Amino acid sequence: MSDDLYYTLAQTGPYAPKIGSALITMVEPHPGHDAAYNRWYEDDHFNAGAMAFPWLFAGRRWVAPVPYQKLRYPADSAVAQPIEAGKYMSTYWITDGQFEAQMRWAVGTNHRLFADERVFLQRDHTFTSFQRARGVVYRDAVGPRDVHALNYPYEGLVVEVIDSPDAATCEQMLAWLLAERTPVAGSKVAIGTIFQPMPLPADKQPYVKDVEGVDTRLTILWFTEADPAQIWDEFAGVGDLVAATGLGRVELMAPFIPTLPGTEMYVDQLRE
Repeated sequence: MSDDLYYTLAQTGPYAPKIGSALITMVEPHPGHDAAYNRWYEDDHFNAGAMAFPWLFAGRRWVAPVPYQKLRYPADSAVAQPIEAGKYMSTYWITDGQFEAQMRWAVGTNHRLFADERVFLQRDHTFTSFQRARGVVYRDAVGPRDVHALNYPYEGLVVEVIDSPDAATCEQMLAWLLAERTPVAGSKVAIGTIFQPMPLPADKQPYVKDVEGVDTRLTILWFTEADPAQIWDEFAGVGDLVAATGLGRVELMAPFIPTLPGTEMYVDQLRE
């Protein structure tokens, strides 16, 4: 078996069930292309452009119909302009220690998809980057862990993005999040996974913009056991709470609900 490349690759490097990084991608289909984008992503790209890759071990799609878009803040977000932009969100977990191997496979596959005209260009990337795992907070001592979060049937996802003025202050913000933002007992917020953006490779596709805030931005994915719109009071005041620390500013607080794969559910609810 020593000359079998696939066998050798499977025997190479870390393979612990641990999140090392994530792909977090928030996308805005062009008006009039919502249904076509949804079908392309679910029927082709979710698998051929992500889940079929080695070392990418979990994925889930999310959507923000109009009522959820209206809950977002701040209006002058540095992430989403206008604030309604980015109606679909996809999240993927990548095995710890295998980011570079996974990335090379991803780049190669996406170049092939582009050449084969299997890339849907009627869309914009509102917030897309690979992000390294920086920590996690749990409401419960036992139960689903971060590796289960994209498979467990959580009813919602709230995406929080915090910018700090510099790298050192960002590290202080991370310490504050880990110490002060653990979901309380009785909350419908179960898990908060914290990530930090990494730069994209130089040979990325040209339609994906460069990553901002590599040293100064944190992304928290909050997984909820209730519709996030119904428990929005748990998130509505977080912007002020973060600002009061003097360590950063919430640049996006945005709720999503899961898509129902294989259907057109919510496609007609994305625009007023």
